[in-house]
Amino acid sequence: MRDGEQQGREYNFLSQKEFDRRVNEGDFIEHVHYGSHNYGTLKSEVEENLRLGLNVILEIELEGARSVREKIQEAILIFIEPPSMEELHKRLAGRNTEESAERKVRLERAREELAAREEFDYIVVNQTVDQAADGLEQIIKTSLEGGSS
Repeated sequence: MRDGEQQGREYNFLSQKEFDRRVNEGDFIEHVHYGSHNYGTLKSEVEENLRLGLNVILEIELEGARSVREKIQEAILIFIEPPSMEELHKRLAGRNTEESAERKVRLERAREELAAREEFDYIVVNQTVDQAADGLEQIIKTSLEGGSS
C-alpha cells in the first residue's frame, strides 16, 4: 500500500500467498505482475456489477486488456496514451512513488504497450487530465448509445 491508500478503496490488497492461491483457483478475469507488484481483477466483482446492470470500467495494462478481450469479446478497450515518452518520464518522476530502477522498468513497459496501441478500440492522448476525461466520457457515452466514432 502506498501512503494514503486504503484497503478496498484504491485496491483490495492481498498477501502474495493469497494472490497466488486465487490465481491458481481462476478467481481473476485478468492478472499481471507489473513493476514490483501483482495486480488483478476479481471475476466475482465484475460479474456482480454486470448482474446488477452496471457498467464496469477497469484500469489495466496491456496483458490484462488482452485477457479481458479473450474472455469478454464485447468489451470496449481504450488505450490511454501519454503525449510523449519524455512527458511520461517527467510525470512518473514527479509522482515520486517508485525508485529510479522501477521507473525505468515502467518506461520500458510503456514502450511495449505503445507498440500495441492499435489492438485497442479507441485511443485517448492524455495531454491533460481534463482533456483525457472528456475524451473518455465521449467514448463511454457513444458506446452506451450503441454507436461508434
